[in-house]
Order: sequence, then structure tokens, then C-alpha cells
Amino acid sequence: MAKPILIGAAAIALTFSGPALADSLRGALVQAYQTNPTLTAARAGQRANDENVPIALSGGRPDLSATGTFTEVLRKSPNSFTSPTRIGQAQLSLEVPIFQGGAVRNGVLAAERRVEAGRADLRTAEANLFTQVVAAYLDVISNRNIVELNANQVNVLETNAQATNDRFEIGDLTRTDVAQAEARRELARGRLEAAQAELVAAEENYLRLVGDWPEALEPPPPLPDLPDSPDLAEDVAIGNNPGLISAQRSAEAARRDIDVAEAARLPQLSAVANGAYNNFFGTLGSGLVGATFAQHETTANIGLRATVPLYQGGGPSARVRQSQARYGQAQEAIIATERSVIADVRSAFSRYRAALQVIDSSTHAVEANALALEGTRAENSVGLRTILDILNAEQELLNSQVDLVTARRNAYVAGFNLLAAMGKAEAEDLGLDGGILYNSADNYHRVRNIWSDWNDDPMPVTQATRTVDNPERAIVTTPEN
Repeated sequence: MAKPILIGAAAIALTFSGPALADSLRGALVQAYQTNPTLTAARAGQRANDENVPIALSGGRPDLSATGTFTEVLRKSPNSFTSPTRIGQAQLSLEVPIFQGGAVRNGVLAAERRVEAGRADLRTAEANLFTQVVAAYLDVISNRNIVELNANQVNVLETNAQATNDRFEIGDLTRTDVAQAEARRELARGRLEAAQAELVAAEENYLRLVGDWPEALEPPPPLPDLPDSPDLAEDVAIGNNPGLISAQRSAEAARRDIDVAEAARLPQLSAVANGAYNNFFGTLGSGLVGATFAQHETTANIGLRATVPLYQGGGPSARVRQSQARYGQAQEAIIATERSVIADVRSAFSRYRAALQVIDSSTHAVEANALALEGTRAENSVGLRTILDILNAEQELLNSQVDLVTARRNAYVAGFNLLAAMGKAEAEDLGLDGGILYNSADNYHRVRNIWSDWNDDPMPVTQATRTVDNPERAIVTTPEN
């Protein structure tokens, strides 16, 4: 009996432990984790999201600026006896925010909540990618098996058609028997062509997600123990699903946005300091004979600046109402996401259990159809069965074999989808260790307290790999008819 609670990271890490082989499921997950453009783009987006916190913090930090001007007076008023004709000016201004109505504090808190929401979205991107990779991996395996089954069926029907024709030549069978055998052979060839096309599509999808061509893929490892009931799976998902966590953090950020909007109606207080230097280059008072003036001067002042908004055309109240509406929208989004999570968990649980039952039924069906085919052939040899009976028995066996292959694929994918819905199908849960794990918090802590205006990062370099003209694609060939 399965344990009533998910084993979690430990179990699946043991499942995927060992070296990252290119032809193993773990190897495919590692390669997709490192080079898939959807995931690397999501990481870049989260790094951009991190910068909203230092941007919000900058609103409460000092603002220092310097200006310099040089003026040459080409024509001055004849009544200005002392005005200079050449002026050089330099000014240094410093403003330190003291109180801004809580806009900076709440803006920082909102940005921090959005960073947390972004991290949860990055977890969702990882889980979605891994779910697609698992499905693509199993699709390649199952489609290759189906192609092989159909190729074997074509070979069997080729032999049947030849044998039927030989027996017709000696008068043992009729032309109808020959036509039936040839019709089934041609139908089998058509099914093989369709199966090969599905295989090509599965291999190309694998290449798109993983970035490398699937060669000889190993069977996937067992999934970890899953909950016994959908209620237990739902409990895990409600507390751990990254999509739900993202919606909750986004709502918290929207609540802080209301406080930021309200701050526009409150007084603001700043400390200000200014220093200035003026140089008149000996031209101040040059129009007065015998007068002496200082030709350069330095001034400085310090003080407080208070701004009290009185009327702003109704803009602040509109922004507050807008923020309140968005907060309400975010709260509703939490409920919508929660509903979606519950539906996904219960659907995945139901599909997983149903696929297990189909595996059991299909296994028995394959055994029974194999026995029925053997008996039909034996009875045909003594005249109790027709060629059509043999053809039908062969088709029934093929159908049950394909159903079994498909059910095994569906069960594994449904089980992994259940893990993803529960928030247990991300890189850390899958044990993709060995120094490759991407920690989005590292960049956040690096940039959060950068004060410099010149601390840029190097220009980004593409991390994802291209798949144009993949050299391995031409090497892989599908089975011949």
C-alpha cells in the first residue's frame, strides 16, 4: 500500500541519482534545465524582476547632482553698469528624502512580494518544462515501440499473404482468402506509415524541449510513492503549488500598491543642501572706473523642504481606487488559481489511477489475445478457422499491445503531472544536483543593496542551445516497411 503522504524530494532524488546520461530521463531533464530557452528566458525575466526592489529603494536615497555653465554676454543693457560679460558657474545640490508619505516603504514591500511571486512563477516554469520533457521522453519510447509493433505486424502479414497465395495456387484456399490477406497487409503498411510519422513528430518535439536528438532512450525510473487519495494530494498542493503561491504574493503586492497611491496625498519632507561657485573672469563691474568687485564667489546653504499637496485634480483618489480594484482582482485570482490547482490535482490523480487499471487490463488482454491467436492458427490448420479469423486475431493482439504501450506512457505522465500539480516536480525535488541548480535568490541578494549608478552587469550572452540542422537527426532512421 502506498504511503499516505508524498515521499517528496528524498524519494525522487534517489530515483534520479547517478550520473547525468544523455539517453536517460535524468540526463534529458538536466540538459533541458540547462539549455531550454523557455526556462533560461524565465530566469532572465526574474533577474529583471529583482531590480524592482533597488529601484524602489532608490526613491528613499539621497539625490546628488552637479551642474556647470559658462556664459558669454554678447550684448548687455546700457543701464547695467556692473553686470559681467563672462560668467562661469558650478553648483552642487543634495536632497535627502525624510518623509514621503510611506510611498518608498510600501513600494519596496510591494516589489519584494513581486520578487517572491516571480520566484514561484520560475518554479512553475521549471515544473511545466519538466512535465513536457517527461511526456516527450515517454512519447518517443512509446512511439518507437508502436512503430516496432506495426513493423512486425507488416512482416507477419507479408508472410501470411505469401502463404495464402501459395495455398491458393494449390487450390487449398479461395481468391477471397487471398484478397483478405492482401487487404490486411496494405492496411498494416498504412498504419506503419502513420506510426512512423507520429514517431518523427515525437522525436522533433523531444529535440525542441531537450536540445538534443533522442537516441537509445533508457526506460524511465519508477515514480516516487504518491498519495493514496486525492484529498491527501490536494492538501500538499494547496500548501506548495507555486502557481497558488505566486497569486498570493501578487495579491499582497497589490495591497501595498494602495498605500503607495495614498501617499501622493500626504506631505513630503526632504533635507536639502546647495553649494555654488561663480567666476566672472574680471568682467564684473568693468563698466565703472575705479570700482572694485570680487570676481569670484562661493555660496552654500542647507535647509528643509516641505511639500503639502492641496489639490491635484482628483488624480490621487483615482489612483487609489484603481489600486483597490486591482487588489480585488488579485484576490479573485487567488480563488481562481486555487480552483485550477484542485482540479489539476484531482484530474491527474484520476488519470493516474485509471491508467494503472488500463495497464492491468491491457496486460491480461495481450496474454489472452496471444493465446487466442495461437489457438486460431492451430484450429485453422485442421479446418475449424478461416484465414479471416487468423487476421482478426492478429489485429486484436496488435491492438492490445499498442493499448498496453500507450497505457504505460499515460500512467507515467499522469503520475508526473500529479507531482507537478502538488509542487513536487521541480529541479530540487528531482535531485538535479551536482552544482547545476539555479538559485534565483542569489541574484536578488547581489543587486538589492547596490547604491552605485555605474554598477552594470556584462551584456547578456545566450544560454540556450540551437537545434537548427541538428547533426544527429540525419543519422536516426525509422524502421523500413
